[in-house]
Amino acid sequence: MVGLRIMKNPKKSIMKKILTYIFSFIALAYFVANPSPVNSYPFWAQQNYESPREATGKIVCANCHLAQMPTIAEVPQSVGADSVFKAVVKIPYKDDLKEIGADGTEVPLQIGAVVMLPDGFKLAPQDRWTDEIKEETEGVYFTNYSEEKDNIIIVGPLPGDSNKEIVFPVLSPNPSTNKEYHYGKYSIHVGANRGRGQVYPNGDKSNNALFTSSHSGLINSIETNEDGTYKIDIMDDKGEVFSEILPIGSQLIVKVNDEIKSGESLTSDPNVGGFGQLDKEVVLQSPYRIIGLIAFFIGVGLTQILLVLKKKQVEKVQAAESI
Repeated sequence: MVGLRIMKNPKKSIMKKILTYIFSFIALAYFVANPSPVNSYPFWAQQNYESPREATGKIVCANCHLAQMPTIAEVPQSVGADSVFKAVVKIPYKDDLKEIGADGTEVPLQIGAVVMLPDGFKLAPQDRWTDEIKEETEGVYFTNYSEEKDNIIIVGPLPGDSNKEIVFPVLSPNPSTNKEYHYGKYSIHVGANRGRGQVYPNGDKSNNALFTSSHSGLINSIETNEDGTYKIDIMDDKGEVFSEILPIGSQLIVKVNDEIKSGESLTSDPNVGGFGQLDKEVVLQSPYRIIGLIAFFIGVGLTQILLVLKKKQVEKVQAAESI
């Protein structure tokens, strides 16, 4: 009976598989053609670049997050080979700030950070995290920039109010076992943003940007479309009408019958976030160099002691000769 049941409707089974493949393909095509703006930036936009740091030194996040904000990074002055250390990125901004979300509503700021480590340095495996690191990184998810670039670590977006300080557990390489790496000084590049970008990865402005008029004239009408966007008609001196389409959530600062010039603002600037980057240095310290330095200090100390003893001896001889 089992064999008869399997052979009973072979065509129906094939058709079911075909329909499943078709619907899966349609769903995949839809998501590829209509990416979510939340998942397309801040850091997923970097995937369009082989490296998130341009030849000029600018991290590509600045292409979308146009406003500049301070970023603070703390790393040890020197670290040992095959050791775990913390790179701390601080993202300061005022508490309880709200920004315009993609749907036009006010939402809390989110943050993100990228740490570009030297070749050989990478995110430390979790089995080597200390209890302190596990506590400090709770709720934070780390992502490598790509499979080929595990030395570039990305975090975000995360709720900003509770993640103004992000701890990156980093594992240093061991030149003793891998001759590809060497002891010495290395540069670390850090970038951090708070809030949404003013430009989408495709070059279009987001609703978190300042919008200006592209024409001069008299504002003839202001309409609110069904999707929440605004349409502003501007009539120039010749009677020709030009339309400006503003995204949902825009804060208009103009009204009907206002005269406006090309380049003047139509909205207020809603952005309260920004991006900042900086460079830090860390020394991968050789244990032999430390041993040599300690030996040098011991030698200097012994030399100073011997000089003092010799001086005392000379003073005693001079005192005896003067009697």
